[in-house]
Amino acid sequence: MFSKFKEKLSAWTKKITESSKEKSEEKIKPEKLPGKKEIQTKEIEIPTKFIPGGKRFEPDLEKLQEKLQEIEKNVDELRDKEEKVPLKAEKQIKKEVKEAKKQKTRKEISEFFSEKKPEEKNTSEKQGFFSKLSSKIQKVKISEKEFEIYAEELEMLLLENNVAVEVAEKIIQKLKEEIIGKDLLKKELESEIKDVLKNIIEEILVEPFSIYEKVKQKKSQEKKPYVILFCGINGTGKTTTIAKVAHHLKNQNLSCVLAAADTFRAASIEQIKEHAEKLGIKVIAHEYEHDPASVGFDAIKYAQKNAIDCVLIDTAGRMHTSKNLLKEIEKISKVCEPDLKIFVGESITGNDAVEQIKSFDWSIGIDGIILTKADIDEKGGTALSVGYVSKKPILYLGTGQVYDNIEPFDKKKFIQRLGL
Repeated sequence: MFSKFKEKLSAWTKKITESSKEKSEEKIKPEKLPGKKEIQTKEIEIPTKFIPGGKRFEPDLEKLQEKLQEIEKNVDELRDKEEKVPLKAEKQIKKEVKEAKKQKTRKEISEFFSEKKPEEKNTSEKQGFFSKLSSKIQKVKISEKEFEIYAEELEMLLLENNVAVEVAEKIIQKLKEEIIGKDLLKKELESEIKDVLKNIIEEILVEPFSIYEKVKQKKSQEKKPYVILFCGINGTGKTTTIAKVAHHLKNQNLSCVLAAADTFRAASIEQIKEHAEKLGIKVIAHEYEHDPASVGFDAIKYAQKNAIDCVLIDTAGRMHTSKNLLKEIEKISKVCEPDLKIFVGESITGNDAVEQIKSFDWSIGIDGIILTKADIDEKGGTALSVGYVSKKPILYLGTGQVYDNIEPFDKKKFIQRLGL
């Protein structure tokens, strides 16, 4: 899905890291006093004492305090020499004193980790505190302003990958909440953002259930068969998907009967009969233009008499914008009282799938989703979109034309395919 996303994210994290470095460098730029000569503060020689047990030199804190007092006295003398010290200059002098005090901590840290004697250091290698910090900084913070710049690119990338607008906005908002203002490891910034995205996507996708387990559970409790109603628009591969599900259940020792309730599309009955013959499964069919609800009802009665575990009802494809056709499928649902209502859509549909699933869910209340043509979908955004909008699980992905080309949906595998 996100083949371009990796490149964008790498460039994004690089710019953020460089931005944080530039900010650190800006902090160490010397400020000149307005209208007066620049006051220079000499580098402080830090008095040390040798620790025999640890065999290293450490700062002598008592002498350090004396040094700081001496610096403050020198600053007072500087102020006395100036007849009129401007307000900004006075602030600058205080800043110099404050910086001198920081030398204590600065040298302590430096000496402690290097374990070198002060006299062994080359003066040409001495660096200021902030320059050392900027070269060794381990963490960065992403500001809201920085995030907004790159959030626009991320949103465009999500939309290009068939993610619906409302879902893209949700992902970006969640990402913003997770990373803005938090300390992130600079060297692992890209991987940390990817981890956040993984968690967001896992939250969006509902954990799928097993149809096999549901059929098996009802088989052990009741004589009535487990009834599954399939719905969707024209041309999504619904009939072939039903045959795949029947094949999958048959391989797990569950018996099935198919109901040819698509009595309007030309050759639809012949198509499902052809699948049933190949699979060795019974089909219940009526004439074309017959009431589709009665076909489903008769298939259920047949399953009861013959102790068949599962009834799979095919229905005519109908546009989600057609109110009359949606009312018809409502009737089928009321008559057959299915245990499971599955929406079949295409992985490559994008935003259209969102509107489709909203309409069918509103009409009959779908329980799960199967996405076909996942083998030619390099984007994956449709799965995110329908999962978020419907709050229903994706049960299977269709990955080809043969009966074995159907796989149970796995959130972790899906996220790996996204390149995260």
